Amino acid sequence: MSPFPDYPIPADEEQRLRDLERHGVLDSPPDEHIDRIVHLTSAVLGAPIALVSLVDRDRQWFLSRQGLEAHQTPREMAFCAHAIAGDTVLVVPDALEDERFRNNPLVLGEPRVRFYAGAPLRSPEGHNLGTLCVIDRQPRQFSPEQVQVLHNLAELVVRELELRRLTSICPVTGLYNRGAFFRLCEREVERARQEGRPLSLLNIDIDDFRQINNRWGHEAGDRVLLDVCRMCRARLGEADLFGRIGDEEFALLLVGRDSSEAIGLAEAIRVEISAMGGVFNHSGYQPHISGGLSSLAPSDRNFADLFYRADQALYLAKGNGRDQIATVLGS
Repeated sequence: MSPFPDYPIPADEEQRLRDLERHGVLDSPPDEHIDRIVHLTSAVLGAPIALVSLVDRDRQWFLSRQGLEAHQTPREMAFCAHAIAGDTVLVVPDALEDERFRNNPLVLGEPRVRFYAGAPLRSPEGHNLGTLCVIDRQPRQFSPEQVQVLHNLAELVVRELELRRLTSICPVTGLYNRGAFFRLCEREVERARQEGRPLSLLNIDIDDFRQINNRWGHEAGDRVLLDVCRMCRARLGEADLFGRIGDEEFALLLVGRDSSEAIGLAEAIRVEISAMGGVFNHSGYQPHISGGLSSLAPSDRNFADLFYRADQALYLAKGNGRDQIATVLGS
C-alpha cells in the first residue's frame, strides 16, 4: 500500500491523455522558448526550482526544468497530479503540514519539497495537460499577485505548445497533416487492441475537385475544402481523428465505432455534402464525395493495413461511378 494518499483522477482523464498525446511533446527535445519562460518564472517568483510538468498516465515528465536534475517522476509522487485535477493554481505553503504530501518521498527525500505552486496548462480543447510549477525547499506564502503571475506565465507556455503543434497542422483546413495523422492513428490502433474496442477508418475524396480550381480559382477551392471539413467535423466525436492526407483527400478515424455505425455516419456525410451550397449557388456545379470505409481487423499488423484497405474501398467507389461509399472489410 502506498505510504501517501493516491492522487485524484480528473473526470476527463482518458480524453486528457489523448489530448496530451496529440500535442506530440512527450519525450521531445528541449524547447528554447519554453525554457526561457521557465527561467523567467524561477527568477520572477524567487523559486529555486521551476518546471513544465506534463502528466502522463503513470508519470510526470518535465518538458523544461530549472534547478532539478530529474527528467521525470512517478505520477503517484507528483504534486502536479493533484494540480491538474482543478482549474486554479494549487498552492501548498508547507508540504510537511499537508496530509496529502507529508509522507511523499519527494518531501522526505530529495529534492525535499516544502513549498509548491502549480498552474494547470489548459489546452484549447479544455484539458489540463500538466502544469507550470515552482518549488522551494523552505515553506513560504504565495500572494494573490504571485498566483496571478504564475497563471499568466502558464498561459504563455500553452501558447508555445500550440505554436509547436502547428507544425503538424494543415494551414488551410486546420486538420492534422498526413504524417501527424498516421502517427496518431498508429497509437489509436494500439489503444483499440488493448481495450478491445472497435475502430473504423473512412477515406473520402472530393469528386472532380480540379474542376473547381480550374473554373473558379483556388479561393473557391479552399472554400470547398473548408465547407467539407465543417460538415465532417459536425459528425465527429472528441476522440475521433481527422486528417488531410492529399490535395482533396481526407481521412476520418472513428474511435469506438464498428463498421455498421461507421457506414451510417459516412452516408450521412455524403448526403449532406451533396446538398451543400455556398460558393456553388450560382455555378451550376454540385459537390459530391466518394468514400472508402474499413474497420480494424484481427489480422491487421498496424494502421497501414487498415489505411490500405480503406484506400482500396475508395478506389472502388470511384471506379463504380463516384458519389458513393464503398466498404472493404478485413479478416
